[in-house]
Amino acid sequence: MAMAMRLPAIARAATEMASAPVGLRRLFCSNATNFSFLSPQANSETPARPQADPTTNLFVSGLSKRTTSEGLRTAFAQFGEVADAKVVTDRVSGYSKGFGFVRYATLEDSAKGIAGMDGKFLDGWVIFAEYARPREPYRPQNNMPPSPYGNRY
Repeated sequence: MAMAMRLPAIARAATEMASAPVGLRRLFCSNATNFSFLSPQANSETPARPQADPTTNLFVSGLSKRTTSEGLRTAFAQFGEVADAKVVTDRVSGYSKGFGFVRYATLEDSAKGIAGMDGKFLDGWVIFAEYARPREPYRPQNNMPPSPYGNRY
């Protein structure tokens, strides 16, 4: 009996929902299409980051907190002669900040290192390798001209 009373209510709710404005239907229905917040618009593409010039220095991101400089060196050494490998660590905890740098002896070795390690697993994490960009020059945050007496702080 209770089920028989619910069926007309469900049918009435479905009819009301079908006649609701499209915006409300899209907001409250799970099967509505064209969710603007789920899929990017086809015509609005995000510009890609400019690629850095090829150098022997590689920037490696996505490192585990447990990755060491020696572990980074051994992982990249299979693709060429590694001159230096450095994992940037937190001063307090000593753990990796999640990125580091690998310097190869030649440009060919660095290209092989990127091809071999970009998107691969290291210490259980997927890492990304790309050519390192040069460091931007320091700009003071307070918009004051540089002091003629040097940096005092």
